[in-house]
Amino acid sequence: MKTNTLFNTRQLTIMGLMTALVLIFSFTPIGSIPVGPLVITLNIIPIAIAAVTCGPVGGMVIGGVFGLMSFLQCIGIGVPSGMGAALFAINPFLAFVQRFIPRLLDGLIAGYVFKVTSSKANKTLACGLTGFCSAFFNTLLFMSSLVLLFGSTDYMQKLMDGKNVLRFIVTFVGVNALVEMATSTIITAAVGTALFKARLIPTAKNTPAEAN
Repeated sequence: MKTNTLFNTRQLTIMGLMTALVLIFSFTPIGSIPVGPLVITLNIIPIAIAAVTCGPVGGMVIGGVFGLMSFLQCIGIGVPSGMGAALFAINPFLAFVQRFIPRLLDGLIAGYVFKVTSSKANKTLACGLTGFCSAFFNTLLFMSSLVLLFGSTDYMQKLMDGKNVLRFIVTFVGVNALVEMATSTIITAAVGTALFKARLIPTAKNTPAEAN
């Protein structure tokens, strides 16, 4: 008898592992490489893998976990964030929105990217593109919300130093974003392909219940 469930057992297991990775990356220096006021984060990779294996909702769930951990770093829980602490001091609620919502949307978008591309390209290419988009949209949404919510504050005006928004974003993220995109693309492509070859991810022909 078939049952309609959001995730099958394998997908729940993978999501549990991705959640664990986000927690490890957030509470230890392993997943955060400080570069000036920003960090190169590896948390976008679990989001991308969740998006590949569990779809838009799965990507959004793991993105939400990352967003929550990112906010907690503002108050010194996990690897401290100097920028997060500054934003929290300015406005705690907007700091939460700026840290949480972009990561939530990033996972959702990455899930739809894979859903669309996997029907038109081979799985390795689709996984790689999903990894790239996870990093790209994380940066785009994070920086856009930063400027939108805090752009008029003295803290941000000092960081922007008279630059227009586009120039500020490009120069501020710089090499960080490129490294994140390259790393996420390669690792997501490799892990996603391996999971498909091991048949740990149900294909479009199988329902979640049938893949258990």
